[in-house]
Amino acid sequence: MAEAHDATEDAPVAGPRFYIGVALFAISLIGPLVAIPLMGILGLSAGTIASSSAGILVGAEVLLVAAAAIMGKSGYTYIKSKIFGTLKRYGPPREVGPTRYRIGLVLFVLPLILGFVSPYAKGLIPYFEGNELWFALGGDLILLIGLFVLGGAFWDKLRALFVHGARAVFPEPSS
Repeated sequence: MAEAHDATEDAPVAGPRFYIGVALFAISLIGPLVAIPLMGILGLSAGTIASSSAGILVGAEVLLVAAAAIMGKSGYTYIKSKIFGTLKRYGPPREVGPTRYRIGLVLFVLPLILGFVSPYAKGLIPYFEGNELWFALGGDLILLIGLFVLGGAFWDKLRALFVHGARAVFPEPSS
């Protein structure tokens, strides 16, 4: 009996089409990351940056589709599996212990509380006046770190908030 073969396991034939597709794929990912900040450094007006950024992002999507078409399904699947396989190693673990979970909850909830309270208590938070952007960026970073500390199972809990038929399942208390 023949085994089922996954297209992500084998590298496609490395010909010119594959390399052109990889180049377009790289440009579609790296191009906006370089071009958009460069426009800000060059001192272009906000309107020019906004409209150019939109065009660059649309162009990146078109390049991504073109890369997939040029590489073919096997080439695109191979590249995608390599990239996401590498990123998966650095992702959050599926289950975490109770101490890590509590720390993650604090890191997750603290920025939410700060974001809710800060408009009403500006004078009570030291150095907040004039540094609102830095507090917001710091809070966002702490919230993202909290999500990774909480682990993969917490992502499923968050997702369940947006699924109508999802039900909470509580573990049985251990004796």
